Amino acid sequence: MAREIERKFLVKNDSWKNGCPGLPCRQGYLVTGEDITVRVRILGDQGYLTVKGRTEGISRDEFEYRIPVADAEAMLGSMSRGGTVEKIRYHVDVKGFTWDVDEFLGGNKGLVLAEVELEDEEQQPEFPDWLGQEVTGEVRYYNAYLAGNPFSTWKK
Repeated sequence: MAREIERKFLVKNDSWKNGCPGLPCRQGYLVTGEDITVRVRILGDQGYLTVKGRTEGISRDEFEYRIPVADAEAMLGSMSRGGTVEKIRYHVDVKGFTWDVDEFLGGNKGLVLAEVELEDEEQQPEFPDWLGQEVTGEVRYYNAYLAGNPFSTWKK
């Protein structure tokens, strides 16, 4: 069984970029609920189908499978519910950890989040100085929530 253990943070400045190449990402949700989320994603030139279980602490079951991009496009077009999320994803290496930094586009433009996957819940990566407030577990920062409730519509 695959287990995802991750922490998520707001990003307070762009000092992380340093010429990092990013990949375009578009994703939508076929199923969203407390117990299961099914996501379809196109990241760069690859398609993925991901099934995630209920979040417990900072962990949850996660199963991800490569699928043909044409299939991912078709699912995004006809099966996704509640909108899509568009972003540029960057992989930033910091002292033995890879941080995924998402610079959101479209209705979520202006939001930048960083997440780090861990081997266990007790693992403590060194936090880079460009990280802001931790938002792990805050539902409004889940991509599934952002698909139907874009950042640009939030009351400031």
